[in-house]
Amino acid sequence: MPDSCPPLLRVALDLAQRGVPVLPLRAKRPPANCSDCRDTACGGRPHMRVPGPCACPLPCHAWAAATTDPRVLTSPQWGADWQHATAVAYHPGGAGLTVVDLDNADAVTWARSVLLATRTVATTRGEHWIYQGTIRSANGVRPGVDVKSLTSYARWRGPGAGAMVALPDAVRALLERDTAAPAPVRRAVAVAVPVVGGECRHRTPVYLERGIAMAEQRITEARSAIHTTVYTVFLAVLSRHGRCGCLTDAHMQRLFTAAQTKGESVRHCSDAWANARTALGM
Repeated sequence: MPDSCPPLLRVALDLAQRGVPVLPLRAKRPPANCSDCRDTACGGRPHMRVPGPCACPLPCHAWAAATTDPRVLTSPQWGADWQHATAVAYHPGGAGLTVVDLDNADAVTWARSVLLATRTVATTRGEHWIYQGTIRSANGVRPGVDVKSLTSYARWRGPGAGAMVALPDAVRALLERDTAAPAPVRRAVAVAVPVVGGECRHRTPVYLERGIAMAEQRITEARSAIHTTVYTVFLAVLSRHGRCGCLTDAHMQRLFTAAQTKGESVRHCSDAWANARTALGM
């Protein structure tokens, strides 16, 4: 391995050698889809929920791009991503694992009283509890708790501590409850909408309404990479209407509701909204 190899790529290659599918993260986001596969236009591997590069020459589709192939990890297509990477991510399901992401102290306290002890990894705000076995992924299965496995990625934060045990029924029950539960009541979410003031001279109310409806539809029809889709939609809406004063809380609440219907938590919606504003300098 050359001395110029980025440090995070070295970590990724070591994990790949141990059978853990990995990919680079830049500012918490995976590599963007190539133009041929934007919005999963290729209709390929993400729809089959299979990890690994899609049929096009470039690695795409968030978690589905994770791989153990050193030729892909060191390919020119990912060169810039590793040079500017801020973290290594991995696909838990591809490694036969499930990560219970506990996002705050209350969630950790709940886990310690309910879940079977297993390997634990400290995170910025909470802990990752890692189990052997796979299950579908779901966000917000209870306050501050996400389950990451077959169709999601997790940030690599080190090997953790403790012996890893088999996925307990208590985790499976969370997802069964999530599936059987009636649609949650959509509560209002206070979001910061930048208002510059003045009439929007280059957009009409009809244009804005059509744009919001199309954004809702794009979120609703997303089949994979929901986090990325929600962020991209928020970014697009803000870039068109965020500075002219015509975008209201009611418009953004419609987008939040569409995202929550796809399994996003209120926290993830708020984070995606805030990150989109930051990216646009708002």
